[in-house]
Amino acid sequence: MRWLLPLLLAAPTLSQQPSAVELSRRVDAHYNHLQSLEARYTERYQGMGMDRSETGTLTLQKPGRMRWAYDSPAGKLFLLDGKDAISYTPGDAQAERFSEKQLDDLRSPLRFLLGHTELAKELDNLSLTLVSDSPRIYTLRGTPKRISQRLRSIALTVDATGQIHSMRIEEIDGAATTFTFTAMRENIPTAASDFTFTPPLGVTLVDGAAPI
Repeated sequence: MRWLLPLLLAAPTLSQQPSAVELSRRVDAHYNHLQSLEARYTERYQGMGMDRSETGTLTLQKPGRMRWAYDSPAGKLFLLDGKDAISYTPGDAQAERFSEKQLDDLRSPLRFLLGHTELAKELDNLSLTLVSDSPRIYTLRGTPKRISQRLRSIALTVDATGQIHSMRIEEIDGAATTFTFTAMRENIPTAASDFTFTPPLGVTLVDGAAPI
């Protein structure tokens, strides 16, 4: 029966209302031990008179590698290879490459998922809202320190274990982009080729400005 004691002690912790800092630490603990992550995503942009949704598969790998492979529209790609970022849209004659240090892209906040981050230090004015009681779902909201001149807030929909299910990014101009994640698989095998861009025939890779 002794093996039951840790479970009995842990159960009230997850069922009680945590503080924003406590839940952010659960998020840190959940993701900082991962080596890789794959998820299906829906990306919805609302702003400038538009309401647009795109879908695809996200693959993340430590250290700092990210691949957004869109299937709607098919062939669209955004990736980080650990050094540079590359953006390509089918039909374009060029794919753009730019330094990760200059990255100012709405997908960039997701890089912390496979880093050694502390959410409470990444976001100012961190707050917590209970969204659902059964199961326990919360919203963690704050203002990002890195690109605060462009973004008003980031809201993470998180369960009691610290797993992120969606992220909503609100820009200063009122536009909002929401990423919703499903079919999440953690610590999956990945290959270097997953984060390498090979230009299609006739497409030139050029240095350019960060995509929007």
